[in-house]
Amino acid sequence: MKRMNIKKGDQVIVLSGKDVGKTGEVVAVLPKESKVIVEGVNVCFRHQKARKQGEESGIVRKSCPIYACKVMRVCPKCGKPTKAASKIEGGKKVRICKKCGAEI
Repeated sequence: MKRMNIKKGDQVIVLSGKDVGKTGEVVAVLPKESKVIVEGVNVCFRHQKARKQGEESGIVRKSCPIYACKVMRVCPKCGKPTKAASKIEGGKKVRICKKCGAEI
């Protein structure tokens, strides 16, 4: 299994592709494929048929996976895209922003 630097719940910005510059929250991480699913990014439309009685059919918007190398974490304090550094505080490993030093 590959090691991922981005985790579920992180705020990220898209660096390349059709959605460049968009920001969103990571909904799911797929480490085997090195991909992440970001809310509101790489949206595709799926024509869905009603499976049960009372369920509606129609066109559904769905966020598709995007390669993790195409996104970068955004620091909550300074609001800039940054790589994370790690620091040990009180026997616990903590992620910090390389630009401002705030805890992520």
